[in-house]
Amino acid sequence: MEYPSKLIEKAVEQMTKLPGVGKRSALRYALYLLKEDTCITEEFCASILQMRKGVKKCKVCYSLSDTEVCSICSSHKRNHSQICVVENIRDVMAIEATQQYNGLYHVLGSVISPIDGIGIEDITAKELVARVKDGGIEEVIFALPTTMEGDTTSFYINKILQPFDVKITIIARGIAIGDNIEFADQVTLSRSFLNRVPFNQENNI
Repeated sequence: MEYPSKLIEKAVEQMTKLPGVGKRSALRYALYLLKEDTCITEEFCASILQMRKGVKKCKVCYSLSDTEVCSICSSHKRNHSQICVVENIRDVMAIEATQQYNGLYHVLGSVISPIDGIGIEDITAKELVARVKDGGIEEVIFALPTTMEGDTTSFYINKILQPFDVKITIIARGIAIGDNIEFADQVTLSRSFLNRVPFNQENNI
């Protein structure tokens, strides 16, 4: 594709780095921004920069937040005796949308995947153990992807939490094997939480 401007071409190249954005879509976005008032483009760019510089990881649960401690961890209305273990922030958002869970979260950042070079040290498993060790936690809920990597991660975390007096459960498998939490519909995800069962590595791995 031949571009009428090197500046447009560069903008399109940058936009195609976004997941799911091809050259045609990127060109459409670039031309839209050119057509709109300059203030709209400036506001768009400023919001992206502000997000990049201002968003940080919650120092408690490792979710994303505008503050050192996220609104969920700092809320007195949440059940601080429960921790739901998830892979990423998108899973937190999906579960929150069901309005069926009122506890805290712990975001691992990924799941164990040797083929992708992601090992135990690359997830926040040690930080989770530290939270449980501090006391006050009665239940840890696994809400990880129903994949081999997700199950392997659940197995590992279950193993390292065994020395502690804490109930370990896993959301019911109303979610199809191989699916990610973020793609589950709200009804299915709600029922999975309501019908969660004790984690048993022989039954779940």
